[in-house]
Amino acid sequence: MPLTPEEKATFKRDGVLIRRALVSPALVQRATSLVGSWYRGLRPSDVPAYSQRTFAPELGSHPDILALYEETDAAELATGLLGDTLPIATAQIQIRVPESEFPGVQPEKAMHVDGVSCPHLDPRELRTFSLLVGVVLSDVSNAQDGALHYQPGGHHTMADWFRTQWTLGMTEQVPPEVDQERGVPLLGAPGDVLLMHHLVPHSVGRNLTPFPRVMAYFRVSHPDHAGRRLEALRDPWLDYPPLAATPEPAAEKE
Repeated sequence: MPLTPEEKATFKRDGVLIRRALVSPALVQRATSLVGSWYRGLRPSDVPAYSQRTFAPELGSHPDILALYEETDAAELATGLLGDTLPIATAQIQIRVPESEFPGVQPEKAMHVDGVSCPHLDPRELRTFSLLVGVVLSDVSNAQDGALHYQPGGHHTMADWFRTQWTLGMTEQVPPEVDQERGVPLLGAPGDVLLMHHLVPHSVGRNLTPFPRVMAYFRVSHPDHAGRRLEALRDPWLDYPPLAATPEPAAEKE
C-alpha cells in the first residue's frame, strides 16, 4: 500500500513512520534463521567492532536478507518519500546482545546521526544517506530490550545545527540539548518496519533480556545524494522532492 497524504505529512513533522507487519512471517523466518546460525559462533571479543559497523557482514548481501526490503512494500514506501532511490546492495545487521550473556561488552550508543563524526572514522569523512529503513526481526516489547530510541522531529533541530553551528571535522555528533534527550523507544514485533529520516538523532540501549535483539537496516539514498552530502545535512528536504510541498500536521495537544 502506498503512502497516504496523512503519512507523508506525519513523516515530514516527525521524520519517522512505522508500518506494522509489513514483512511477511515467511521472509522474517528466512532472515532470522540465517542470523541465528551466524550468532551461535559470536565471540565476546568481536562484539565491539561489529557494534560499530555491522554484525554478520558476510550475510549483508544474502538474498534472504535483501528480500526484507526488495520483496516487500518497503522499497515502494522509500520511493514514495524520496521520489527515486539507488538500488540496495547490502544491509546492516544490528544485534544488541544480552547483557547476561556478554556482560560489559556492548554499552549504550549515544545520540547520533549515522555517518557523521563517527568515533571509528575520520571526523572529516561523511558516510551519510537519505533514509533509514529498519526491519524488526525479534520482539522488542520494552525499552529494556535493547531498543533503538529516536527523537521525533529531531531532523529539524539537526538540520538547523548543521546549517548554523556545525562544520566538517567537528567530533560532536549532536548538539548538547539533543544529547540530553532520551528519545522514544522503537517497540515492535518481527516484520514491523521503521522508515526514519537520516537526520533524526537516535541512540540504542542495552539489552537486559536473555535473547538477542536483531534488526536489519537498509541505508537508502536519493540518486543525487552523494554529490550533495553537506547540503543534505542542512536542508532536510533536499533528497525528498515528493515532500517539499507537503504541509506538516499541527502538533497534538496534550
